[in-house]
Amino acid sequence: MPGEPVVCFVMDDIRRKLELIDRQLTGPNFHERVISTCPLVFVATGLIAGILIQDASILSVSIWIILLVLTAAATVFVFVMPQFSPAGRYVTAYLALACFVCLGAIRLSSFHQPEPNNIRNFIADEPKLAAIRGAVVTEPYINKYPDWEFARFKPSDATSSFYLKVAEAETIAGWTRVRGTVRVQVGEPVLDLKASDRIQAYCRLDRFRPPTNPGQFDVAAYLARRNIFVGVYIESRDGIKILQSPPAGSLVKLKTRIRQAASSALVGDMPQEDTSRGLLEALLLGYRRDIDSDTYRAFRKTGLLHFISLSGMHLGILVGIIWWLCRIAGLMKPARAAVCAAAVAVFLLVVPLRAPTLRAAIICWVFCASIFFRRRSNPINTLSLAAIILLLIRPTQLFEAGWQLSFAAVLGLLLFTERLHFFLYEKISGLRWRKGGPKTTVVSYRISSRPGPYSLRLFSAGVAAWIGGAGILLYHFYTINPLVSIWTLLVFPLVSVILTLGFLKMILFFPLPTLSRLLGIPAAFLSDILVRIVKVIANFDISQILVGRVSLMPVVLYYCIILFTGYVYFRRPIIKKAICAFLMCSLIIYLGALKWQRTHRDDLVLTCLDVGHGQAILARLPGKANVLFDAGSLYANDIGTRIVSPYLDYIGIRKIDALIISHNDTDHINGIPEIVENCDVRSVYANDAFFDRTDVWGTAEFLNDSLAEKGLEIKRIENVLDLNGTANIEMLWLNEQIYSNQDLSDNDRSQVSLIEFAGTKILLCSDIEKFAQRELLRLRPDLKADVVIVPHHGSTSTLDVDFLEQLDADVLICSCGRRQYERMGRDTKSVMYVPAENKLLCTFEDGAIAVIVEKNGMIKTHVFMK
Repeated sequence: MPGEPVVCFVMDDIRRKLELIDRQLTGPNFHERVISTCPLVFVATGLIAGILIQDASILSVSIWIILLVLTAAATVFVFVMPQFSPAGRYVTAYLALACFVCLGAIRLSSFHQPEPNNIRNFIADEPKLAAIRGAVVTEPYINKYPDWEFARFKPSDATSSFYLKVAEAETIAGWTRVRGTVRVQVGEPVLDLKASDRIQAYCRLDRFRPPTNPGQFDVAAYLARRNIFVGVYIESRDGIKILQSPPAGSLVKLKTRIRQAASSALVGDMPQEDTSRGLLEALLLGYRRDIDSDTYRAFRKTGLLHFISLSGMHLGILVGIIWWLCRIAGLMKPARAAVCAAAVAVFLLVVPLRAPTLRAAIICWVFCASIFFRRRSNPINTLSLAAIILLLIRPTQLFEAGWQLSFAAVLGLLLFTERLHFFLYEKISGLRWRKGGPKTTVVSYRISSRPGPYSLRLFSAGVAAWIGGAGILLYHFYTINPLVSIWTLLVFPLVSVILTLGFLKMILFFPLPTLSRLLGIPAAFLSDILVRIVKVIANFDISQILVGRVSLMPVVLYYCIILFTGYVYFRRPIIKKAICAFLMCSLIIYLGALKWQRTHRDDLVLTCLDVGHGQAILARLPGKANVLFDAGSLYANDIGTRIVSPYLDYIGIRKIDALIISHNDTDHINGIPEIVENCDVRSVYANDAFFDRTDVWGTAEFLNDSLAEKGLEIKRIENVLDLNGTANIEMLWLNEQIYSNQDLSDNDRSQVSLIEFAGTKILLCSDIEKFAQRELLRLRPDLKADVVIVPHHGSTSTLDVDFLEQLDADVLICSCGRRQYERMGRDTKSVMYVPAENKLLCTFEDGAIAVIVEKNGMIKTHVFMK
């Protein structure tokens, strides 16, 4: 028809205009934006990818070197050839990414490659006696465990630990040169050693053992990321001989003097017992050892722990103060930048060198350099540069939660703060964003919505940082903190004032000591207020959602959703909203289902944790009830904080319906106060002997007083523990006729419990010895059990020959340490009179042992150390 070409031409013109509008809305494409504004993102991404690939594949370094040479040559070729100029930037960027993939893999390989005479090459899997020489790297630290309530009942002295750079080891041929750094632990306090001392030690060398319980901190992996693979164990100070005690170097002396001066300037005029002292040292100097456990727990529970971890906020306030003072002094911008850069360098000599602090320092230096050279820096480019520098120094930082959280939170701030600010502004006001702000009649909203450090912008920054770090927090710490942005909004003004007063106090300490002392009064007062506010928020118990351990996939999905939501454009917004809603709902449903499965069960799960010579057994009954049988250890320190509570977080449980104490030996109760402090324990039970027996060591009275301070009373347990579930818990021993016998030992007065579910019986024998074992069989001649916790940690000297044989259990579990395990020997079954067809598991060898009883009565076992 005659009009068709005209119509087609008009439609094509409309289509072209619509495509032009789309391009204008989306702005420059991804490559143009990244390459033109922050090209170092490609470099940092490549470096991270190379480290991850090499960690997973462990390819030969020669392969990576060949690939690096090829990609570097291709990069140079594309960069210099003019015919590639139209697309040269894109190709060069991706070739640079490939180059740094190779470089990252090479750097990780070289970091882990030991020298031929490295001390770890001389150590096998078994401990080895040795004599070594070397130089002390760090000042000895005395492990007093101030937050462990039962530390006073510990049978041995406090230990000391330090790092030693090994130089020589004694062999058959004499002293041989070796290399490497080791971690030294001495069985008593060491007070006369200092860094740089050369010593000779008679010791036992051993490799670090991986964690033996789920959720337990992996010391071996933590030290391996620092190239420390060997532990040195010295019985006492007598095993150390000082060969030379040279004076400290000039740099060490300078650092020591600066640190002492900074500490004295900040808290030198405060009493040692002042609670605000520890908080001020943590806020301004990064030293958290003097913070009491209640305060630290409150900050962690509310998600405000980042305030007492030195980061960009702290360094930014310090640089801002120095910039302001330099401005008052009349210095020009380049001079101010130079002074600020020098101040940051001095500050690094004072504080611990952690990833957030180093990252913030590098960003500050780049900022100062941009002012000095009159260049405008891109924040994301600067953040990428900081990541590159830190990973080239030590590539294993990439696998540390602190490093990941620091960079993820800052990246979230940079990417989403403005977007969230504008979005909230428009939703609240109903107006489009304008630079000058809306002419609204609501005064409070005008204050909160203006750009700058006001409430709306602060809230947006808090949400953006939370978005950046939420996935990493969930993966490493098993929790979601949805209210942390609100708590940040509440306490940030107070924290910023404390930081400002504290830094001014330190800066003015030498020129104006009187004014500095006066500034300490409001700083200490506000610190006390901050602690009280955080503790009040923590007591609400609404800040955290404990999910438990999650795999990597939902975390990756979460970050994909975030990037998709923020940086993918659709012509029809409704499509994007539908996709985002579907993905986010899927993630929430998955996490909700995971949480539900962990708190509502159809089967019974009994887990015997590895606490060494001691006992801590958690029974997760069908339904929702959780019962903990004992929590203590003879040799392991503070198992409540280090083993039991991390395990409960790992499985997503924070509620203990009943805690049953078998008897008052410390290896069964010395972790209970910390568990009660960290978890919601509803009731604590013990048998009559716990109350009536003369408490020789005072442990029962001490535990009772400790729990009373926490609002709990130890109750006398009935013969049957009713928790309204399908599983029954019966107390078989001790009855009223027997516990009154004064000739019984403490061990024979232990509580023996029987758990029955789906026709399966689990017997927990605690520490009963031969007399109680025989009496129990006499009173219950038909007693059988499918699973038995072997009495007295598997001790053969207190085990009756017929006891385990008559019980006829399919699974036997020994909660024992190294000494007891080695005492039993390799042929453990014959020593304990166990039939060959029965399964015998020991916590020292197998780690945490889980017994799963399904609702059809089938029994499954799982050991943590496979």
